Amino acid sequence: MNHAARVPDPLIVLVPGLGLDDRAWALVRQRLAGRVHTVLLPSLGRRSPRGMDLRVERQGERLLSELIVQGADSVVLVGHSASCPVVVEAAVRSQVVVGLVLIGPVTDPRARTWPRMLGQWLRTAPHEHLREMPVLMPQYWRTGPATMVRGMDAMRWYRTDQALARLDLPVVVIRGARDRIAAQDWSARLSAIARGPLQTVGGAAHMLPLTHPDTVVAAVREVAAAASTAGPGAADSI
Repeated sequence: MNHAARVPDPLIVLVPGLGLDDRAWALVRQRLAGRVHTVLLPSLGRRSPRGMDLRVERQGERLLSELIVQGADSVVLVGHSASCPVVVEAAVRSQVVVGLVLIGPVTDPRARTWPRMLGQWLRTAPHEHLREMPVLMPQYWRTGPATMVRGMDAMRWYRTDQALARLDLPVVVIRGARDRIAAQDWSARLSAIARGPLQTVGGAAHMLPLTHPDTVVAAVREVAAAASTAGPGAADSI
């Protein structure tokens, strides 16, 4: 799919990770100028009833419906962790999406099983900062553990790498050096597929929107600038 149209000043849309909500993006929003909007989806900021379809494909449809409500004709989507596959899927489905920032992206095919996913989390959690807890726990409580489990269970089979290969648009991948959820080799694979840079933040773990908002903002601005001057080969311009 070729996203080659010239677009001015894209809307920046932030999509929180599993169990998180708009509070996860507060520091990023404070630093971003221009049009910025946060979209909450079931399991990604909102509770969901039992039986709701939480597969990535359906979540991508929900995200695009929100973009239609906003009336945006060009959008840079910013995903974190479990929302990364959703923003990739939305980009596959709509040429309104002109750029992506993927922060700590999942779904590594080697980590499809619950034991492997939990192992990744346990190896990452000790590297997070205690000051994050008062921010994170109310968000997890609002979304609900049962919703979070159903959300992750529904998305773990999605092939983010294969979907990303269908796109030709500016992409930046960011991960923390201590992040075992978005492992170095998996993140490097995604950046190579997207033909965009991989930024590894020293000393950081998985919660980069909270711990390193300036890095996130710089990447968003980089992608937005590349998308605004997009032409053939835009994916190679950053």
